[in-house]
Amino acid sequence: MSVDTDKVNNVAGDDPHLKKEFGTLGLLFTAIGSIIGSGWLFSSLHASSLAGPAAILSWIVGTIMFLFIGLSYAELGVMMPRSGGVARYPHYAWGSFASYSFGWVTWLACAAVAAVEVSAVLTYATSYAGWLENSDGTLTPAGLVIAILMLGVFVLVNFFGVKWFARINNVLVWWKLFMIVLVIVAIMIASFHSGNFTIDAKGGGGFAPNGIKGAMEAIPAAGIAFSFLGWRQGIELAGETDNPKRNVPLTLIGSILICGALYILLQVAFIGGLDPTHLANDGWANVGNAIKTGSDAGNFSPLASMATVLGMSWLAGLLYADAFISPGDTGLIYTSVTARMSYAMGRNRNAPAVLAKVNENGVPWPSLILAWIVGAIFFLPFPSWQALVGVVTSLTVLSFGSGSIALLTFRKQLPNMERPYRSRMPWVVGPLALLATNLIMYWAGWDQVWKMMAAVAIGYVFLAIFEAMDKGRSPQLDFKHGWWVLVWFAGILLVSYLGSYSGTSAKDAGEANVYGFNGGILANIILTAVILALAWQCQLPGERVEAILNETEDIIEEDEGKLAPGV
Repeated sequence: MSVDTDKVNNVAGDDPHLKKEFGTLGLLFTAIGSIIGSGWLFSSLHASSLAGPAAILSWIVGTIMFLFIGLSYAELGVMMPRSGGVARYPHYAWGSFASYSFGWVTWLACAAVAAVEVSAVLTYATSYAGWLENSDGTLTPAGLVIAILMLGVFVLVNFFGVKWFARINNVLVWWKLFMIVLVIVAIMIASFHSGNFTIDAKGGGGFAPNGIKGAMEAIPAAGIAFSFLGWRQGIELAGETDNPKRNVPLTLIGSILICGALYILLQVAFIGGLDPTHLANDGWANVGNAIKTGSDAGNFSPLASMATVLGMSWLAGLLYADAFISPGDTGLIYTSVTARMSYAMGRNRNAPAVLAKVNENGVPWPSLILAWIVGAIFFLPFPSWQALVGVVTSLTVLSFGSGSIALLTFRKQLPNMERPYRSRMPWVVGPLALLATNLIMYWAGWDQVWKMMAAVAIGYVFLAIFEAMDKGRSPQLDFKHGWWVLVWFAGILLVSYLGSYSGTSAKDAGEANVYGFNGGILANIILTAVILALAWQCQLPGERVEAILNETEDIIEEDEGKLAPGV
């Protein structure tokens, strides 16, 4: 059975229920605004602490890695501009089981990010409103109410549609870009010690006091990878842009390159602005001592403190204000993206159909409400909450890996489908993107990986419940085409367990420490090759892909008719 490309192109195009109101600048700024959240306010300090001046290398490698990951989605985002695309591409390539697997980890990570950003805002506010948090950093009852209300504001803004959302976000992103450039220029002018990049510091000197291993560990551990996760908005909102052919590749590539360049320059300015005397006496591990201002460490803002130490109180004031704006804007964006993810899973029929309902503004309002509820759950003061937040990066990066493989399988499954943007080197971009994904998770360490996989296992429990309760609507799992996902997850666990990264304060070794830095890279290369081969062999046949693509619209219309009046 041959693929009817006319039908495929029609169904794989923009979602008819969502408004196409993101222009070029709106979509690009949504990605940039999502990337520039709370991470840029902390990562320069944490990266310096782990890697010393080699933190610059960490940012460069991180930028290149995410560029390959983004490039693997550029062709997909234009070929099938679907909102929630990260969860939907695996559905087309390997069926419902693979789709659910990646959709669950993506949705869980997105829901947590919105809560993390709200928490960051309240942490800064605690410096003058101490009633928001307890001494252990958990929210007070009053703080919990404020946090839930803040999430509610994010939901309310998104409820009125992407046009309102884009207008607000564009203004905030201009502010973010202005602030980062201002901080870079101001610090470099006020104080720049070139000798800091090779200083003989206590505990280890030179450009890489902790070696290349420390520089690579900083990518996930210092918030570098977390700071890049927002590039995905070009995919998640691709169904709501007026010109996917132009806007999606520009957003994916442009947001990573622009933010990567700014982050690298910011790291250079931060290292150069430190007092060399403090570095020599305290070492890079205690780099925060070089910019102490007497503030409570729990409310510590590295860049604002550095500005104060350098005599720029005006800049410190702006940074404390930005500590509300940057995380708040990112939380606003991730509320939108979380709703689009559950919307996509509802349309894929591996989540309740009500999640795919939209209002007259083209907004998936039940999914927004669910994002609000789940985000609020993350605020509960469980002792392990902070540890769960640390898993967000690994969960999100894990979800990216499927796109790098789908880029290759779609060349065989849908060879005649129109590709307005065509990757010139898919067999280079795809494998390198998957390797980058595996390495970022590996460098995060065993302590993060096993928790990530525990969260994945919980998702399969929900899948079993859904399958048992909704047999009349849920699609066939296509497990014989999606079982390779379980092999990949098991491989990630094994490679991490045997590796040399723990992800805890004991950074010298991993759980088993069977192989060192080079051995870990080799192990991940092998894992990448095995998973590519398995996923290639397990891909759905072309006629099954056609059936999935062509059945989607009829199914969603049927669901809407059963649940409530249509749009």
